[in-house]
Amino acid sequence: MSLLEVSRLKASYGEIQALHGVDLALDESSVTTVLGANGAGKTTLLRAICGTVSRTGEISFAGERIDAAPTASIIRRGIGHVPEGRGTFVKLSVEDNLKLGAYARRDRGAAAEDMERVYGYFPVLAERRRQQAGTLSGGEQQMLAIGRALMSRPRLLVLDEPSFGLAPKIVSMIFEIMARIRDERQAALLLVEQNAALALDFADHAYLLETGRMIRAGRAADLREDAAIRRAYLGY
Repeated sequence: MSLLEVSRLKASYGEIQALHGVDLALDESSVTTVLGANGAGKTTLLRAICGTVSRTGEISFAGERIDAAPTASIIRRGIGHVPEGRGTFVKLSVEDNLKLGAYARRDRGAAAEDMERVYGYFPVLAERRRQQAGTLSGGEQQMLAIGRALMSRPRLLVLDEPSFGLAPKIVSMIFEIMARIRDERQAALLLVEQNAALALDFADHAYLLETGRMIRAGRAADLREDAAIRRAYLGY
């Protein structure tokens, strides 16, 4: 059984339908990426899984249906979301942002341990724990967004464009830390990433989304070798 199974998923914004019957599955401790042009529906797919947009269809997580569950319940069940634009609470401190990531937890002692673990992944956040989050650099805010999602102790981490607007050195560091999170915490990752070459190198499996419909799926290495995908998304 897959950790996450999505079947016939449709999502809309008012009368505008953004997803048209999407199917997707991913396994424990795996990395799956979703590729597609701007406007293909990638962000909507992640929002639909996390319950922040109107949707129909079936979504099962760890064997339980979650397609009718509110977002807070989905987080408690083990899905952490790093949204597009990072979603930083700019007027709060770094530490208060992290505490908000654990708001649904009742195990306060374990949550405090997880905060120290986040600081281990991102030492710069520990140095700036009392600093207002809005004064952080773009890369530091992305680290904070990932750290905040980790505070819910997710089995699945959903990330929307984690490299957007960041310097290559910072992107490399963030992807190295995401690999550590996968390996050390046995977490699965579902990644939307505009840098297709980076995403395909990092992922185990890949899906290609066009105008709200999944048109390809397979091993990331196989999609990277596909001539049409190389031309359209890799530039060669």
